[in-house]
Amino acid sequence: MSILSRRGFGALLLGASALSGLVLASLPGTTFAAGYPERTATVIVPFPPGGASDITGRQLAAKLSELLGQQFIIDNRAGANGSVGAGALKQAKPDGYTLLVGSIGVYAINPALFKDLRYDPLKDFDLLTVAVRTPNVLVANPNFPANNVQELIAHLKKNPDKVSFASSGTGSSDHLTAALFLQKTGTSGVHVPYKGGGPAITDLIGGHADVSFQNLGAIAGHVKAGKLKALAVTADKRNPALPDGVPTMAEAGVKEVEVYSWQAAAAPKGLPADVKAKLEGAMIQALNAPEVKAKFNDIGFDVVANSSKDFEKFLVDEIGRWKTVIETGKIQPD
Repeated sequence: MSILSRRGFGALLLGASALSGLVLASLPGTTFAAGYPERTATVIVPFPPGGASDITGRQLAAKLSELLGQQFIIDNRAGANGSVGAGALKQAKPDGYTLLVGSIGVYAINPALFKDLRYDPLKDFDLLTVAVRTPNVLVANPNFPANNVQELIAHLKKNPDKVSFASSGTGSSDHLTAALFLQKTGTSGVHVPYKGGGPAITDLIGGHADVSFQNLGAIAGHVKAGKLKALAVTADKRNPALPDGVPTMAEAGVKEVEVYSWQAAAAPKGLPADVKAKLEGAMIQALNAPEVKAKFNDIGFDVVANSSKDFEKFLVDEIGRWKTVIETGKIQPD
């Protein structure tokens, strides 16, 4: 699920097109990193099939296979909010034949959430690119009494620790977005973690939970069908996938709750410089391919495809942001 600030993403998106033109010169047709890849590469997805990381990984792997002339295959290694698969990446040989496509949780949340985490994304990974992002949407069961954000805040203040916030799991972006919202509004609620966004949304539609922050792509259809009502989107602007009138969180009167869930690619630390440059360039080219962009847009994702250097700067900010939310909320892993 997931998280990007306006300040962070301004730096990420600025200059991405110019970078793409520079690094793509190293793709097929030149002698740069000419020997790579010479065999099948594995892309670890640290979550089960069907989720956002899996969808992103499969789209990217398919296009990389086409561009680089070797197969890039998916290996789903789920567990511990993505830390099992990420730990496996740390142990892999840094030769470009083992990669990772994972979520904000893997890169920015786990380092603050788990004290005994088996990897450090800044020290143990060669960061390649933030692939895509999507905002979260504050949604409620249609029968829930609040019909906008200010009514929700008023309801929370009159009913402290009674409104249930469903999430896809402790430490997920939707969980931490809810925690951030409660901190910024000085309110409290009851966190109800589920084993994935699907079950959380099902219970929300069924009236067994009150509200939730869910990825845009996961709930847009339910909102249009009247099964859920959208109160606000955590983006920097309104989204055409939602009905007219659904404001941003800032427009609804709550500042500093601009949140994006994002998916990114990395390799074990120590890649040869030419292999890293070729992978980075190929990924940027793959993500910017019109047919790939269209597929991501159809499911509510925007392509980012930034540089490895911009990814690193952004990740430092993201880790700091979510560490503050976790420590303030005294959030513990299950």
